[in-house]
Amino acid sequence: MNCDSEALAVAPERADLSISQMTEITAYIGLGSNVGDKAGTVLRAVTMLDELDGVRVCRVSQMIETEPVGPPGQDAYLNGAAQIATTLSPDCLLDVLQGIESALGRDRSSEQRWGARTCDLDILMIGQEVIETATLTVPHPRMHDRAFVLRPLAEIAADAVHPVLNKTVSQMLAELEGAR
Repeated sequence: MNCDSEALAVAPERADLSISQMTEITAYIGLGSNVGDKAGTVLRAVTMLDELDGVRVCRVSQMIETEPVGPPGQDAYLNGAAQIATTLSPDCLLDVLQGIESALGRDRSSEQRWGARTCDLDILMIGQEVIETATLTVPHPRMHDRAFVLRPLAEIAADAVHPVLNKTVSQMLAELEGAR
């Protein structure tokens, strides 16, 4: 089975993935950049995502500047979140996100874990799916511990429910901010 041709243009190495035959499902994507034209890069990533067959960007949060998590010496991040409707399989969605990152200058092979990056696109949640494979974990395993993820996500999806913790995004954010 194959991803659609536009998805393959972004992620040609994964021709074994397919668009699901299901109806659209809501997914949430974390957006980030801390190298170069951060705002321009995030905007281009959202535009590229919306131009794909099988993906429709529904809402995008405002961007917030946050301190980096990871090695010292990095610039601040610009973070946000997007709500999409998609017919892509979770694996295909991951591949097109990584293809967009690559097209925008990210080189995973040479970067340091949690280091600086031109573009970072993370699948936060896909409907109420729980996925744990060698390449993909959904919901994102650390989203509930990261204010830079929850703040923008709460702006566009405060009532979205984490399928494992059974808490809304606004509840997780309130708990995280209350713990500080």
